[in-house]
Formats: sequence, structure tokens, C-alpha cells
Amino acid sequence: MSTTLRAPDPARTPEPTAQTGAAPSRPRVVVLGGGFAGLAAARALSRAAVDVTLVDRTNHHVFQPLLYQVATANLAPSDIATPIRHVLRGQRNATVLLAEATDVDLAARRVTLADAPPLSYDYLVVATGSRHAYFGRDDWEADAPGLKTLDDAVEIRRRLLEAFERAELAGTPPGATAETRARLTFVIIGGGPTGVELAGMIPEIAHGTLRHEFRRIDPNRVRVLLVEAGPRLLAALPTALGERARRDLESLGVEVRLDTRVVDVTPHAVTLRPATSNGHDDDERVDACTVFWAAGNRASPLGISIARQASVEPDRAGRVPAEPDLSVRGHPEVFVVGDLALVDWPARGNVVPAVAPAAMQAGRAAGANVAHRVRGTPTRPFRYVDKGELATIGKHRAVASFFGGKLRVAGWAAWWFWLALHLAYLVGFRNRLSVLLQWSYAYFFGQRGSRLILGERHALAPSLADTRRAHADAPPMKSAA
Repeated sequence: MSTTLRAPDPARTPEPTAQTGAAPSRPRVVVLGGGFAGLAAARALSRAAVDVTLVDRTNHHVFQPLLYQVATANLAPSDIATPIRHVLRGQRNATVLLAEATDVDLAARRVTLADAPPLSYDYLVVATGSRHAYFGRDDWEADAPGLKTLDDAVEIRRRLLEAFERAELAGTPPGATAETRARLTFVIIGGGPTGVELAGMIPEIAHGTLRHEFRRIDPNRVRVLLVEAGPRLLAALPTALGERARRDLESLGVEVRLDTRVVDVTPHAVTLRPATSNGHDDDERVDACTVFWAAGNRASPLGISIARQASVEPDRAGRVPAEPDLSVRGHPEVFVVGDLALVDWPARGNVVPAVAPAAMQAGRAAGANVAHRVRGTPTRPFRYVDKGELATIGKHRAVASFFGGKLRVAGWAAWWFWLALHLAYLVGFRNRLSVLLQWSYAYFFGQRGSRLILGERHALAPSLADTRRAHADAPPMKSAA
């Protein structure tokens, strides 16, 4: 039910704060997070009689749906990122702070920042997003990085390109055949959009961009495995589209393993277990030195703190249950949006999905409801409008679902629509133009313009011979070397 909130009590107004330097005369709105939801919330308050402070631990907004294209060397990081200050430069009531929020005190209405003074607020919008979920095996992250930030994308790109370089090093000496094969084996864990998109792009790189650039290895011999614990790919889409995605991937040479769990990840191998297995006997060890994680999300730790203080129960992913107007129960001045929020979707009898369109819509709705509270008018319940689900598999290969699955598109038409939609939603004309040029270059010439290996090289994985010696005493299992 919508509620109203009186204006902030002057008696509660704290001492001068970091964002203004003087006692505020207008309600202070703090927005945590500069992603889709946070940025939308801040923009929705551009004409409200409030002072907005947006806090993010990076100085840029990232267009996350295209992160995998940075990870696969098709785009540069600057093509999909825009400085937050530039985006909000024309919003006179907005201040941007580069800082990390480490805690929120709901009773005191104060946000704790790392290495910066705390921020007091009258209204708070929390849009701190999510990270990878390793289901109790956080030790796997070092060997199976996920894809959520630009740093993640650059790290995956480095590992992807280095895999070919190291295979070239191991390609000639006698007995190095198995070693080379392990270096050219890529395992992607998770059959959602990110996993499908990564798996589809790697064969295109190997068979196209890198085809004539190596002398001691044949990039065409690359092996890509996509592992999904569930019975089908792209579970959010209709079954027929998930099956179409599987066929498209297999036509590119990707091995799709459904109903298969990952039970171990090391620097040199992945252990798989079919869902029908009763134990070790059916385990399969795949010698692979490059593994990417796309299997799950875990909400920002701030969600657990907020839920505890508000006496609400977060879900298994750490998302905070939101009221219909996106506020937190018992704290009408606090709103949760984006991947951090657990929002009912009555039209589907489900919860609102953690996708970019939902985050943008929720951010705008939260900003509008803050404005309603400031004016003393009733807030409005958030209604998510499903604009469809899309996933691209490769050149001229994509699947799309609209109107709750009533309209389904696959193949080249879905692919071209995917390109146009992502160009339209990119922030900034420069980014749109740059991405269009990069895509056109790759489309016509088969080359990728961002194949630089940057950053510190991660430690070389042990040789295959060392790996096998290390496992000599391990229980027997199938080998896919």
C-alpha cells in the first residue's frame, strides 16, 4: 500500500556533511551505486527540490550487457563505459563521490564510507548490485573469474588471449600435444546469457580472427565446453529458444553439457559430475587451463546489513525484499533497486528478473517515489514492464522473446535487432559511434581491434604431466584430456 512521509524533521538534521560542507536546506538524497538502477534514480530526481549525492567505488558507468564483448576483445573498455560525472554534468542538484559504501545505519540515517567521512541522508536509494556466487566455493574464483565489472572483463580477455600464446609456446616440443590441447580448452560454467554469449564468441575468435596468426598451433583446434547444472540453456526464455541456442552453439563446435555440475576447479582442470551420478565413479576430469564463471549472482553485502536492521529475511542470493513502492519495510525513506532488490512480479507470479531494463525501470520508479515523499504525496507501486529477453550466440545467431514468450524470434533477425537495441541503450553518442565502427570492422573484416594483453600475468598453471602426477593417488574418474 502506498504511504506518505512527512518532511524531514529539522531537529534530526545532523552536523554539516561531506557532500555539502554546510548545513543543508533541502532534503538530502544519497544514491549508492552508479549502475543502471542508481544512475536512473539520480536522473529521475533532476527536477526535484533535493540535493542528490551519488556514491560509487568506480568513476564510471558500465553498460554491462556488452561486458562480454570487452572480455572477448571485440570492444575496448572505453567503448562501453562513461564517466559518471560526465553523465550528470548538467544536473545541478547532483554531486558525485568516488568512494565505497561499507555499511548503512538505518536508525541514524548514515552511510559509512571507506576512507571518507560518513554521509547523512534524509532519503536513501541503495543500488549496489551483485557479484558472482560460487555456492560456498569462493576459492574457485582465482581459477574461474566471473564477469561483472570492467576489471573482470579485462582479466578474462587477458586469460583468453594468453591461452593461445601459451599454447604456442607448448606447441612444438615432443610430448607437448596434450599440454597444447589443455591450453586450448576453455570451460564456461553457467548456461545463462553471459555463459552462452562467451561460449559463442570464443570459436569465432579462434576460427576467424586468430586463424592465420600462429605458426606452432592451429587455433581451429580450440575446444569449448559450456556446462549447465540445469536441464536447458537460457532458463528465462521459452524452452524452444533455449534449444535453438544449444543447436547454434553446437554448430559452432561448442560442447554443451546439460544436467552437469562442477564439483572442483583447479588451475589445470575442471571436474564434472552428471546429475544422475551417485558419486566419484562418474566424475569426469577435463584438462583445461582457462575457466570462466557465469553460474550465479550474490547481492552486495549491504543487502544483508539492511535486511537485518529492517527485520526482513533476504533470499538465498542476499536480495532485500522490497515493498510495492520499492521501499524497505519499516523504513519508508530507504529504497532498494536493481540486483539488490527482491521485487514481486504479480503479473507472472514470480519476482522481477535481475536484468538491465528492470534495473533502469526500478531506478526511475524509486527516484519518482522519493520526489513523492518530499512533496508529501502518495508513492506509487512499481510495475515492471517486460520488454523482452535477448541473447546472442554469434554472428547472425541470436534468440529473442517478447510479450512473455508470445513472440519469439531467432537467427539473423534477432541478431540485427540485438545490435540495434544495444546501440540505442548505450550511454553517450561517442560510445555509440565507437561501438558501431568496431562492430562494422569486425563484421566486414573478421578482425577485433582490442587484442592487447594488459595487466600482470597470472601464474602459469602446472604442466599436464605435473597435474597427472599430482592426481596419481586421487580416486579414478573419467578423463577428457
